[in-house]
Amino acid sequence: MEQSNKSARDSVARSSAGHVALVTGGSRGIGRATCLALAAKGAAVAVLCRSRINEAKGVAEQIRSAGGRSLALQADVLDPEAITRSVEEVVAALGNVDILVNNAGAMTDGAVADLKDEDWEESLAVNLTSAFRYARECIRAMKERRWGRIVNVSTQAVYTGSSNHAHYSAAKAGLLGFTFSLAKEVAAFGITANVVAPGRILTDLLLERSAGREEEWIRQTPMRRFGRPEEVADAIAFLASEEASYITGAVLNVNGGLVMG
Repeated sequence: MEQSNKSARDSVARSSAGHVALVTGGSRGIGRATCLALAAKGAAVAVLCRSRINEAKGVAEQIRSAGGRSLALQADVLDPEAITRSVEEVVAALGNVDILVNNAGAMTDGAVADLKDEDWEESLAVNLTSAFRYARECIRAMKERRWGRIVNVSTQAVYTGSSNHAHYSAAKAGLLGFTFSLAKEVAAFGITANVVAPGRILTDLLLERSAGREEEWIRQTPMRRFGRPEEVADAIAFLASEEASYITGAVLNVNGGLVMG
């Protein structure tokens, strides 16, 4: 019985074997944890970053050291041609992308009354438009293989709002409508599209912005703690797996109860 249980666990642990994953914003935080989680399930992983190429290379090397296949690459997600080139590079090195995790994101500060057009437009481009462009690049091969997983990473701020971050919240909220519509378009081809919405997770971004407010933020969270990047990554890896084959158009909140429903 013990051997049977172990075999079952090993089967689940390698449930993404043979697939190729592309994770944007993969050099640190949730993205890094997601790359490692997908690699642990057997996927070859492309670790894409916008600027932190040395950190991305470190993640890829960690995956390769554990016996996996991985590639680190850099692309400006504001540039449509760079997005196309990055996908072509992944296909050439690892194969067609079966699992796409749109985790790239950027948060800047600015009240609506003072927000410049270029700040609004850049937030939309990084947090929303890049997800559309990467999905567009990868869907054709997914359709041909009749299998694919797209996971878009949003935020609990789309439900609660966030002062001085209307441009960020609006862009991340746009991911929900995009994902729901995409899910309907591609479901017949065996492709799922879902959203993971993290709450307050222990990343560099949270540490930069929580100074002096840690206790307040923890009190607001029913589980009375911050989340770990690995807890979000496990949710993403599940949605990218065979076990999630009948889940599409869903939003999975990973926030310790901060937002429910």
